[in-house]
Amino acid sequence: MTTTIPPRTRPATPATERSASAPGASGTSGASGERGFAARVSLGRVFAPVPSEFLLITSTALLLTGFGLTMVLSATMATALADGQSPFEVVLKQAVFAVIGIPLMFVASRLPVSFWKKIAWPALILTIVFQLLVFVPGIGIENDGNRNWVRIAGLQMQPSEFLKVTLALWLGYVLYRKQTLLGLWRHVFIPVVPVGALVIGTVMAGHDLGTAMILMAILLGCLFFSGVRLRLFLIPLILVVGAAAVFAVTSPNRMGRIMSFLNVDSTACYFDDCYQSLHGVWGLANGGIFGLGLGNSREKYGWLPAQSNDYIFAILGEELGLIGCLVVLALFTLFAVGAFHIVRKTHDPFIRIVAGGITVWIVGQALLNIAVVLRLAPVLGVPLPFMSQGGTSLLSVLIACGVLLSFARTLPQPGLVPPPASPSRVRSARTSR
Repeated sequence: MTTTIPPRTRPATPATERSASAPGASGTSGASGERGFAARVSLGRVFAPVPSEFLLITSTALLLTGFGLTMVLSATMATALADGQSPFEVVLKQAVFAVIGIPLMFVASRLPVSFWKKIAWPALILTIVFQLLVFVPGIGIENDGNRNWVRIAGLQMQPSEFLKVTLALWLGYVLYRKQTLLGLWRHVFIPVVPVGALVIGTVMAGHDLGTAMILMAILLGCLFFSGVRLRLFLIPLILVVGAAAVFAVTSPNRMGRIMSFLNVDSTACYFDDCYQSLHGVWGLANGGIFGLGLGNSREKYGWLPAQSNDYIFAILGEELGLIGCLVVLALFTLFAVGAFHIVRKTHDPFIRIVAGGITVWIVGQALLNIAVVLRLAPVLGVPLPFMSQGGTSLLSVLIACGVLLSFARTLPQPGLVPPPASPSRVRSARTSR
């Protein structure tokens, strides 16, 4: 009887052991592979596509800033040479703030929404303290009856410009926390009205009605976009209009400017309150359709006092004509479209309120400045965002644009494929099944 001995076979090796014994498949290499994958995913997030609103706001902000630097240079070269200074003296100072503000805008665009919610209260408190420095002797500076500037270490700044962005953030956070209680008037008014009155009061104490009106517009804009009922919204609106009227009537200087604006015979007050406004209109008229050419303005040779500040739009119209004015208006329109798209598309009340307040501030201030130059509104002393000379104004507007860009990154993007899950998550999901 013969016995058959089966051939000797190699024992089966589990799949896990084979993978562990394979060359280069040690535990450390697997972990490094996962880390490499995570690094690729993180790098992909940096270069991930951004919404069209992000590109629209970024491009218009950069174009308006560059346009503004060009016009500041053109408007100040003549007076700088007459004063014995370099023709680039003023524009270089403005360019420093642009070089600081543009990177800050992109840094702010990378910050999460939770960051803006956390700093709402501290930022508002710090800017109020900063604003109060204008009343400190030796630090505060008075100009043309307004005490709204400070000089620290040789650097002159306007603290009220930072109040605009911090007030919008604070209002957004408070109204966001009270979303379910905004049907009750006491929750709408407290603490919005007392704190808003404090912020606006610190500015009005320095007799700056123009900036105070912009802050009032931000407050009303945030209330509107928070979804407050109309009957509750009308009360703050009446209070704001009444306060602006009281501030205007109680100042002889402001009343003079308002009456000159209403005066049909504007040449009668040429040597008084109508001088600057008339030269602004004459500058626009000299430009015609195509303008006199960049750098060829006549009004900037001492005829228009605020040629690089509040009346830079007049220099723009004189040198680049109606075409240049329409280009600037188109850029502000595109900026408004991108900002209002954020308000319309977002599902976060905080984003909607803050974005609405910032949009009302920047677009409303631009329209008010242009209306003053066109003599459609009395002289209020508000700069043209992005373009007027003033480093603090440019810096605050660019930071506000960074906040909008941060909000734009949170918008839903239709048709965008979500990033793949990491291998560890896939294995854990299979194990759970």
